[in-house]
Amino acid sequence: MISQLDMFDSPKAPEPVVRARPKAKSGLSHEEMAAKLVATGDYRILRRLPVRDVVANPRPGFPRIGLLVDTETTGLDHRVAEVIEIGMVAFTYNEDGAFGDVIGVFGGMQQPSKPIPPEITELTGITDEMVAGQAIDIRAMEDWLRPADLVIAHNAGFDRTFCEKLSDLFRAKAWACSHLEVDWKGRGFEGSKLGYLLGQCGYFHDGHRAVDDCLALLEVLLQGAEAALPGLIRSSQRTMARIWAEYAPFDQKDKLKARGYRWADGSNGTAKAWWCEVAADDLEAELHWLRTQVYLRAEADPPVQMISAVDRYRR
Repeated sequence: MISQLDMFDSPKAPEPVVRARPKAKSGLSHEEMAAKLVATGDYRILRRLPVRDVVANPRPGFPRIGLLVDTETTGLDHRVAEVIEIGMVAFTYNEDGAFGDVIGVFGGMQQPSKPIPPEITELTGITDEMVAGQAIDIRAMEDWLRPADLVIAHNAGFDRTFCEKLSDLFRAKAWACSHLEVDWKGRGFEGSKLGYLLGQCGYFHDGHRAVDDCLALLEVLLQGAEAALPGLIRSSQRTMARIWAEYAPFDQKDKLKARGYRWADGSNGTAKAWWCEVAADDLEAELHWLRTQVYLRAEADPPVQMISAVDRYRR
């Protein structure tokens, strides 16, 4: 469903809604009690994820539209698993990647052809009863998708595959992965899972539900003096070179792995080979490294694909 919440009249950037907290019997508000606990140095407080309002009339100066997407599925194998829930949060941003406003929220459930596996219900909280007779409104979903300049998911390699099973419109969109394209370690985080990132930001939420995870991801991308969102958007605009180190000597596998190469087992129709992606400007330097450190042959010519955001994360 598409929800339209309160409208912002102020030209300032929207702030998370802070709801009034009831006072405890001690006479202190919950926030005052939390502050006292934190002040002891023995406690850290997690607050429920704030809700950003959806505006009907977004502020001028933010002409681009981003779409945060998350899917819940019956399994990990895209060849047999089915989407049981999709969530999307649409927002505006400018040419520098600065955030504007949340302009729409969409969520939908769908009954799969087979019962939901128990482990999926345990993980997501989605039961067969919840999805019985449900179908995702594809037309409404595509209404938000069509004008989007960029689709962002926290595991784009997973979500893109399942989204494309719902609509071909996803195939023509530029994609970015907030899990792989943000240097979370460099930003002071010790992990990159969404729940962990949110916890380190001081929040908690009802995880593993599609819309909730999109809202959580938005908040994580906007945290800090220097938000991660602009850098992620800049990253998505780069052309990358995907190098396939075909027929690399077996005894060089540890060297390839240490440099960040990943193994493709051929199950997705690709060659069985080590591969990596580098910025287009770094292609010649990487090929030189392969020739001198792995193949040990100056004439080695591993296959190269130039990858844009439209192609990235596609199976």
